[in-house]
Amino acid sequence: MQEFGELYQSADWKTEKHVPVIECPEQVKADEFFEVRASIGKEVAHPNTTEHHIRWIQLVFKPEGEKFAYQVGNFEFTAHGESVDGPDTGPVYTNHTVTAGMKLKKSGVLFATSFCNIHGLWENEKPIQVT
Repeated sequence: MQEFGELYQSADWKTEKHVPVIECPEQVKADEFFEVRASIGKEVAHPNTTEHHIRWIQLVFKPEGEKFAYQVGNFEFTAHGESVDGPDTGPVYTNHTVTAGMKLKKSGVLFATSFCNIHGLWENEKPIQVT
């Protein structure tokens, strides 16, 4: 039986359009807010059409030495050009990019996961050191 974690794919975001890109400082001060930006398709553009799009990005933080991870945010993208006139004729498209503010008490790893409606689940991670 396949484990859920085995469904996630990963690759270098510079060559694979589905991998979430995490942009934030590698080192932060304890209890000070900083900005995190997560996006899809930074180097290789991902389509954003009715037929092929990113549905969501989720951020999760796993502190060093702890068993459990903590959800930072879940961001849904719900407008992909759909319309009563047909696919890709709608007046609005969301962009698969999010910005979130957060602060940490401990060092750990920030994970970004995403879901493409055709190509499934993708992940990336970034260690963050707290000083």
